[in-house]
Amino acid sequence: MSQTVHRITIGEAPPSRLDKALARDVPEAAHLSRSRLARLIAEGAVTKDGTPLTDIKAKVAVGDVFDIAVPDAVDVETLAEDIPLDIIFEDDDLLVVNKPAGMVVHPAPGSYSGTLVNALLHHFGGDLSGVGGEKRPGIVHRIDKDTSGLLVVAKSDAAHHGLADQFAAHSVERTYRALCYGVPDQGDPRLRGIKGINFEPGNVIKITTQLARHKTDRQKQAVLFNGGRHAVTRIRVIETFGRAAAEIYCNLETGRTHQIRVHASHIGHALIGDPTYGGRRRLAADAPGAEAAKAFTRQALHAETLGFAHPVTKENHTFTAPLPEDMALLRAALAAK
Repeated sequence: MSQTVHRITIGEAPPSRLDKALARDVPEAAHLSRSRLARLIAEGAVTKDGTPLTDIKAKVAVGDVFDIAVPDAVDVETLAEDIPLDIIFEDDDLLVVNKPAGMVVHPAPGSYSGTLVNALLHHFGGDLSGVGGEKRPGIVHRIDKDTSGLLVVAKSDAAHHGLADQFAAHSVERTYRALCYGVPDQGDPRLRGIKGINFEPGNVIKITTQLARHKTDRQKQAVLFNGGRHAVTRIRVIETFGRAAAEIYCNLETGRTHQIRVHASHIGHALIGDPTYGGRRRLAADAPGAEAAKAFTRQALHAETLGFAHPVTKENHTFTAPLPEDMALLRAALAAK
């Protein structure tokens, strides 16, 4: 297998362990993240004086010289498929796409074709990021299969690392529009008794919990307050439909699996149509839109706004995508007098 060898000389005041020192001193152009370096170390691809080092915690000193052998990226086996894409923006480094509900982002057991990655492989051809050792679209975040809306995808290694850093730093703007049962309202005394809720100006409800995989249902996430992963969502009402339902904005500070859906359910305002977290909740039979809501079989959630600093040009970008037709029709039914 062909490879590229990077020779690294450790500079002044290095971190105490090998992976951290290499991550600090490796040239930016090599596009080697610390996690990627850790894998290369474990694989014996990092050597000192010809001897492989396989312990990421190995001690380093100023002036130490290491060779990092990075295998050239290979083509993935995932099938490229000619699937139409709603592309909002594209340049040499990244692409922003409006994903339809029903499309899985990445191939997985039971969904090896018809995914966003299958479509992107066809669209990009051979012009792909090589991060992780494979030529593939740089998927730096995901949205659920039955959630519609905006995703940014890296085409170059530089964009992949730059976008990943922004998502890790929670500096990416991500706002979702949703339709929920009931009306989340700071004036509701019930909300004040729910752990993890705080109130912010502008009738914003801030939900702060930990999230982890459910103990008995591995397809679900569960709210915790010890253990799990830190998760913060802010919810603000846009419009109410009596007291039966509301249209809301959901802003993600973090981006955990099913985060908005779990948090909405946690505060008693599950998303209409959510088959996993909505339980058996229904609108009253005489409420406007009750039949439309009953027939809506996916979570009414749309990734409407996505904002970030372009990782290469450094320009700030904000993109929006209109409500898909099914949610627009549901909203109209709920608003009917």
